[in-house]
Amino acid sequence: MPSRRNAIALSTQEIRTLMETERVVQVASINPDGTPHLAPMWFILGDDDSISFTTYGRSQKIKNLERDSRVTLLAEAGHEYNEIIGVSIDGTAEVIREPKQTANIMKLIGLKHSDQMTNRTIDSNSDSDEELPPAAYKRVVVKITPKRYRSWDHGKV
Repeated sequence: MPSRRNAIALSTQEIRTLMETERVVQVASINPDGTPHLAPMWFILGDDDSISFTTYGRSQKIKNLERDSRVTLLAEAGHEYNEIIGVSIDGTAEVIREPKQTANIMKLIGLKHSDQMTNRTIDSNSDSDEELPPAAYKRVVVKITPKRYRSWDHGKV
């Protein structure tokens, strides 16, 4: 008899769909004293299932992730109990301090939030000479490589 956890787990495609449609992911890093640091972030899902977002290069989450790259993400949707769907993702974070890549991720996230996202290719090697937005020099990219997924869909029970 399958366990309840297995019965409500999302498939790989259901997880991908959730991550493509949800706009905010909760990002948990580890403070120096061991307590969690939790912050909501707009994000983009890469073709390789990585999750990327931008944040200020001097933020607490960056200080935490440069010290300890372990991270947990949470994406969820639904209001009533039987509608709740979500995924918790444990992974490792890479901080990328490259303004062109930061500008690209900022653009992709903006397109996602304007519902104009048609191509989610993350092109960090663009040789474009177009002027970068000033925020690209203050912000950095955090790229999460997922290691473990825990998911649920209460509508499946």
